[in-house]
Amino acid sequence: MQDRPSTAELIEAVATFLREQVVTTTGGAAVPFHARVAANALDIVQRELRLAPEANQGELLRLRALLGADMPADLAEANRLLCARIASGAMTLATPGLAEHLRQTTRDKLAIDQPGYDNNDKR
Repeated sequence: MQDRPSTAELIEAVATFLREQVVTTTGGAAVPFHARVAANALDIVQRELRLAPEANQGELLRLRALLGADMPADLAEANRLLCARIASGAMTLATPGLAEHLRQTTRDKLAIDQPGYDNNDKR
């Protein structure tokens, strides 16, 4: 079993290398831009590894409360069912818990994709 460096540490090291070495020592505008894009992608992966398990678990719990016994075990399938119910009008923003579920799911996704977008985000 490999303990160190962790996956997160490896990702952080590559992102730092791209930002501090490749971007600053490579000529031409395209290479530094692509290095920044690559580093930012690695940052997203790192946040995904750190934050997604808890976010997905919370999303599943909220979906279970909203969808009840009909809820599929798979998160993607559960979201498809939720979308179908919203599209059919069976669920609306007046449905207890739906608006808060949508807000929290959006906050969790933003914490991974665009940290700091929600100034109330404490992660």
